[in-house]
Amino acid sequence: MASASPSWVILGSVPRVSAADADLPQGADLSLALPAPPRVAVLTIPPRIFPGRTTSRSFPSVLAADASGLLLLHADQGPAKGPTVIDLPSRREFLWLPTVAGYFLLDAKSASALPLPNPEYVMHPGHLGLIASPADAGHYMVAELQMILGGDRADLLCFSSEAGEWVTKDVRYPLPSRPLSPNGVVSHSGMLWWVDLSWCLLTCDPFADAPVLRVVPLPEGKALKSKEAWGLLDKYRCVAVSGGKLRFVDMYRNLNSAGSVQISVWTLVDPDSTEWTLEYEATFKEIWDDASYKATGLPRKIPVLALVHPTNPDVVYFFLDEHLFGVDVRARKVVECEIYELVQPAREHVTTRSVHAWQLPQALCSGSAKETEDGVKEELQQLQL
Repeated sequence: MASASPSWVILGSVPRVSAADADLPQGADLSLALPAPPRVAVLTIPPRIFPGRTTSRSFPSVLAADASGLLLLHADQGPAKGPTVIDLPSRREFLWLPTVAGYFLLDAKSASALPLPNPEYVMHPGHLGLIASPADAGHYMVAELQMILGGDRADLLCFSSEAGEWVTKDVRYPLPSRPLSPNGVVSHSGMLWWVDLSWCLLTCDPFADAPVLRVVPLPEGKALKSKEAWGLLDKYRCVAVSGGKLRFVDMYRNLNSAGSVQISVWTLVDPDSTEWTLEYEATFKEIWDDASYKATGLPRKIPVLALVHPTNPDVVYFFLDEHLFGVDVRARKVVECEIYELVQPAREHVTTRSVHAWQLPQALCSGSAKETEDGVKEELQQLQL
């Protein structure tokens, strides 16, 4: 008998591309399998959205998953056949790019996809975020922060459901001359938060007519040198919303006085503050020594950080070999453990970018996206690993 979907899922960032458009339900631009955590939920899209072949270097990717049911998808449209021309008031460029960019707003509730216009305007998907309007239900905004190194001004490139086109807003850029690492964009408290896991967060209200960027440094002692551990930090650090507050999780070179590797979780006091509070920390030795970890049969090996439970900040999930497991870090106990499957990347390359903690809209929790256990297994077996 079919059962209702869970209230949240661990969504794999890379969707499965069906063999043909007709493989999806009639009139649908996507389909979803929504098993309960710690299994990984699977998004399937048709080749009309991603016409290429999924490989380790070329694949579509969910950049953001919003509780409204919207997903922001980056899906290139194949090899470019000519130059790319960008003609904006603040930016004019003539480029030769290898592929044609593509960005889509997916609505999981209606199983529909909206291609965003002029995808060539986006400079870097790592600086592109999605936010539902806190004041007007049903409306949303996609925004990218575009900065020039050394400049004191930046562009906030915005696409809103109301305007239906890209609009550029000029903002003062408050950081010194240093590249901002594109570690993703978080939506929280009516604002977007651009994350640099080595340095700081930048935040603003993109719906404002004149947005003001504000800097939120990482907790004291957590900032690194410019470009230090780039390409590595998203295995051992993340910024996420859990329990209605912004959390910073750190494992990178995080040792206690005895030299043991530990995990710490910090909470931003409130959205208008720059003060972080240390919620708890624990060494991995303490976790390994608990009977709950021994029962999993997992090795005593430092795992890769995956995500934070979206409503219970005590629970953090990790990748280790073929397993995805959840730990109540405050209690030092494993609470969930399953073998996981992803379309991409390969297990040796997983990071926090490989999955999203997606709180589902009520429509997907109350029956419109029901799955049988056999249906979930069948969907997982179709993954192209």
